[in-house]
Amino acid sequence: MSDQITNLNRRKFITKSGTLAAGSFFIHPIAKALHLRENPAKKLRVALVGTGIRGTSMFGKSVVEDYPNEVEFVGLSDINEGRLAYGKKYIGVDCPTFVDFDEMIATVKPDVLIVTTMDSTHDQFIIKGLEAGANVITEKPMTTDEVKCQNILDAERRTGKQVIVTFNYRYSPHRQKIYELLHEGAIGTVTSVDFHWYLDTDHGASYFRRWHGYRDKGGTLLVHKATHHFDLLNWWLDSDPAEVFAFGKLEFYGKNGPFRSTNCRPCPHKSDCDFYWDITKSKRLTDLYVDNEEYDGYLRDGCVYREDIDIYDKMAVQIRYMNDVQVSYSLTTYSPYEGYRIAFNGTEGRLEAWIKESQPWEEKPADELRLTKNFGETEIITIPHSGGGHGGGDVRLKDKLFKDPNMADPYRQSAGTRDGAMSILIGIAARKSIETNQPVHISDLVDIKLQAKRPKG
Repeated sequence: MSDQITNLNRRKFITKSGTLAAGSFFIHPIAKALHLRENPAKKLRVALVGTGIRGTSMFGKSVVEDYPNEVEFVGLSDINEGRLAYGKKYIGVDCPTFVDFDEMIATVKPDVLIVTTMDSTHDQFIIKGLEAGANVITEKPMTTDEVKCQNILDAERRTGKQVIVTFNYRYSPHRQKIYELLHEGAIGTVTSVDFHWYLDTDHGASYFRRWHGYRDKGGTLLVHKATHHFDLLNWWLDSDPAEVFAFGKLEFYGKNGPFRSTNCRPCPHKSDCDFYWDITKSKRLTDLYVDNEEYDGYLRDGCVYREDIDIYDKMAVQIRYMNDVQVSYSLTTYSPYEGYRIAFNGTEGRLEAWIKESQPWEEKPADELRLTKNFGETEIITIPHSGGGHGGGDVRLKDKLFKDPNMADPYRQSAGTRDGAMSILIGIAARKSIETNQPVHISDLVDIKLQAKRPKG
């Protein structure tokens, strides 16, 4: 059995993608939602609610700098007036700001509303935006429970407007290559998947410092973080999830820790705690959060051992899909390195990868996939890293949103409300399963008709 090395260089990758695109062109609903198809010379009038780190960076400053001819910010809103003032300056816009969201949406009447607030509040802003006549771009997760999810689905149907969920992971080159190989039938019919994600003691711990450590705010990491991973599965497998069973526990962070404080700055255990973090070493975070604590009391450097943390730090999920694919998934939040291992088992072979995102050793700037045929050869496919956040996914996603919504979408990377719902519903079902120790059927959560093959559009 040979071990053939295939180097998929950037030029070949882009050329092949372009060839596929040329043969698969269609006007995606995202183009209609953003109004650019009818009048490409007109700037998109955008309002943003939520001027935290994601709102001011990925959907703020970078949009202003990268799409000056396509986008015009007409309003910013946040309940923290200090953070709002900083956000306006950092983003570099000269638009009105509003502590009262209702006042903003009624005053500026945007074409598109971008929602980057706390997860548990997404639904109220999405629905108000739709009802005000705007299309909505929302940060993942779309929302945090099945009732809010159904309300968003109902509002979209009622208003005729659309919600776009920013699943940037779909756009990274190695994940696109996985999609391509699976849909070319490289391993025959996919029958099962092993998917294990590791968050390291830096990134993983950060969720327990912030509001994400409370299930009523972020829905647990099964919703906030794993929505990315579940969306990838839904997209790769091209099917709807049907049934979920899960285990989860908080056994490392929260009340399990040896030390305790409100947050890191006044902590008496600085010299002893491995998780001590000096937020003031970051001017950006100090300007955005520390200097504006007086307005809402939010402590960005919260203690990871706070006793009221109530989310899981280890999770294991079994998923059965409508097309009978079975998935074993896990998420660990205190690993010494960050990344994921995934393997697709098929009737004609196996496709697997260990994607390393952060580790205490050197790695070449590329991702590798191993494709092994039953009774045949094994092949390593190398995909060079792309620049930009999330493996190049952020740039490609924003180009699709703001520069060329009409671009071909042969890999079906654009995500709408149905995609947003399907991803969070796995996490919501997993959370319910942990609480009840029972399997949960997705069909019991919302009124979406589940299908063995995802509908187009």
